[in-house]
Amino acid sequence: MKTIGVGVDIVKNKRIHSSLKNRNFIDRTFSKTEILISKKFQNKTNYFSKRFAAKEAFAKALGTGFRQGLNFKDIQILNNKLGKPYYLINSKIKSLIKKKKKVQNFDLFLSISDEKEYSVAFTIIQKIS
Repeated sequence: MKTIGVGVDIVKNKRIHSSLKNRNFIDRTFSKTEILISKKFQNKTNYFSKRFAAKEAFAKALGTGFRQGLNFKDIQILNNKLGKPYYLINSKIKSLIKKKKKVQNFDLFLSISDEKEYSVAFTIIQKIS
């Protein structure tokens, strides 16, 4: 496999905490599924901060930022049964990666972490031969 995209982002949790007071920010940035899952978490600031950082890291790995039709809500971060985070690869994400990176088959890797003050995300896009 060949790495074709890398992105990293760090977010100050206090900034997201302030933004969460604005319902428009939540609705504009996070999917209905992400919002629904957030209800299970006591620390909503860190939950949303990690996902915000992951969306930014994905846009950087893709190499476009939030342009060329990519929006925050297009990118969904879920967790498997063991808690490992992953990107939900919908048709729009698949199409953008294929077009921008000129590949047919790819893997997406995501690692997210948080501390009291910061959340960080790291993304890798790899071409599958």
